[in-house]
Amino acid sequence: MSAARNLRLGVNIDHVATIRNARGGDHPEPLRAARIAAEAGADGITAHLREDRRHIGDADIARLREQIALPLNFEMAATREMVSIALRHRPHAACIVPERREERTTEGGLDAAGQFNALAPMVRELSVAGIRVSLFIAADREQFDAARALGAPVVEIHTGSYCEAFHSGPGAFEFERMRIVEAAAYGASIGLEVHAGHGLSYDTVKPIAAIPEIRELNIGHFLIGEAIFIGLDASIRKMRQLMDEARAPAVVQPE
Repeated sequence: MSAARNLRLGVNIDHVATIRNARGGDHPEPLRAARIAAEAGADGITAHLREDRRHIGDADIARLREQIALPLNFEMAATREMVSIALRHRPHAACIVPERREERTTEGGLDAAGQFNALAPMVRELSVAGIRVSLFIAADREQFDAARALGAPVVEIHTGSYCEAFHSGPGAFEFERMRIVEAAAYGASIGLEVHAGHGLSYDTVKPIAAIPEIRELNIGHFLIGEAIFIGLDASIRKMRQLMDEARAPAVVQPE
C-alpha cells in the first residue's frame, strides 16, 4: 500500500437514506450507494443509526453487513438499544457519538471524560465482542486521555469547528487546524489510532489529510450533496484524489 493510501476514506451514506425517507419508498437505496462508494475508492462504509431513525434504518444496517464486503463503521449513541443492535450485527467498528433528538447533525464531540462511568461497560462489551470501538471526540487532551483509559483503541476528531472556521478568515482557520494537528500527535503518542471527520469538503480536506498521524477520514454529507451535481462516483473519486495528493511525499525539485 502506498503512503497516500495509508489514509483511509470512510464514506458515510446516511443522507442517501435521508433523501429516500423524505418521500418514502426504497429509492435511492443506501446499499447501492455503498456499492458505488466501494468502486470509487472508499475503504469503508459509515452509517449512523439514530434513535429516531431519521435516515438509516435497522434494515439498512442488516443489508450492509450481509452484502457489502467493505468494513462497516456503525455510528451509535451510548444507549443500551444501540449496544444490543451492534452486538447483533457485529460491524467492524462502532463509533460512539453524542446524540440529541433535536439536533440536525452531530453538534460536538462526546464527553468521554464526563461520561466515563456510563461508557466503560459499553466499550468493554463491544470490545469483548470483537468490535473495534471508536469515540467521536473534540481535539482535547482530556478527552483523549479518557478514551485511552476506557480502552477504546480509536478516536475520531470532530472537525466541525475547523470546517466552520474556513469562512472566518485565515487566522481562525489556522488556529483550528493547529488544534487538530496537536491533538492528533498527542493521540498517537499515547497509543490511539486517530481518525477525523465532520463537515469536510474539497476546500477543507487537504490540511487534515496531510496530518501524518491521522489514519482515516469519514466524510458523508458533502459527498452526497456534491453527487447531485457530478454523481456519487465522481464526487468520491475527487475526494480520494485530494486526500492522496495531500498525503503524497513532497517531490524535491533539482536546483
